[in-house]
Amino acid sequence: MLLLTRRQTIFAAIAASLAGRTAFAQSAPAKVRIALDWTPNTNHIGIYVAKAKGFYADAGLDVEILPFTDTSAGTLVSNGVADFGISSEIETLTQRAGGGDVKMVYGVVQTETARLIFKDGRDDIKSPKDLDGKTYGGFGGTWESALISAMIRNDGGKGDVKTVTLGTSAYEALDNGSIDFTLEIYTWEGIAAELENRKIGRFHYSDYGIPDEQTTVIVSSDAYLAASRDHARAFIQATRKGYSYSVDHPDEACDLLISGSNGALMNTELVKASQKALIEGHFLKSEAGVIGALDPAKAEALGGFLMENGILVDANGAALKEKPDFSTYYTNELLD
Repeated sequence: MLLLTRRQTIFAAIAASLAGRTAFAQSAPAKVRIALDWTPNTNHIGIYVAKAKGFYADAGLDVEILPFTDTSAGTLVSNGVADFGISSEIETLTQRAGGGDVKMVYGVVQTETARLIFKDGRDDIKSPKDLDGKTYGGFGGTWESALISAMIRNDGGKGDVKTVTLGTSAYEALDNGSIDFTLEIYTWEGIAAELENRKIGRFHYSDYGIPDEQTTVIVSSDAYLAASRDHARAFIQATRKGYSYSVDHPDEACDLLISGSNGALMNTELVKASQKALIEGHFLKSEAGVIGALDPAKAEALGGFLMENGILVDANGAALKEKPDFSTYYTNELLD
């Protein structure tokens, strides 16, 4: 009888130990990695807010924000180095068309934030058709020439420009006259230029026949979504909570972004002015109250534009001959 009691005690102790380990394993947060597309800025604010406010921790996640590298976030995601990444709608469409395992899962901004810019006050530039024969300062994107030529043609011009690759600040190049026009992200670079009292003229892409774009998006991969659907959903919903909080509490959100950037952000005035522009321009949250959702109509229209202009190529670099099913390039299911 004593022997039986001792055995029962030992077995009970082992069972309790195993139960404790199981409970710990179940409660341990899941590791999630997200790669940035640039150094920390207000496009990333919802991620830093979600991390600082404990939204990720509450969702059972341990989120690591990977620093910006020369390798695009979409490529890191496609190769399994990151689970999520900050990218652009154009980049995602082109990478997936080329065989990359990358899919849009969250729309950070609801409408185009980029602009075509030139030095204000020039009598010879009144509309895009006046850019014919002038010099564009580019960044090496395959879609840039198609974008610019289309804007000029849609305004009645020929679409013929000279292109140089920028080796200095775009605004310095405009100031010294080495280029006539370039592109900017208004909600960051444009706001910085305004704070510096630079006089800049701007053309909105959509005013000249270019499909509207959700410029900044969060991407994942089909492989990760299949293997970690619950973690992916938890991450996206906590991220949306972070962006929503940043709209409702902009000053606090900016402070959290700055403190979380480990010294990368020092210009508090720029951060707060940029967040103000994102909110007042209904970029992070549309006038209809949409936040985070990807717009099927915009993906279809932009994808069609890239297809028509030969920008979408396969893994061998050959232009696609058949229009892809763009509905497979994104999902809103994680927001449910």
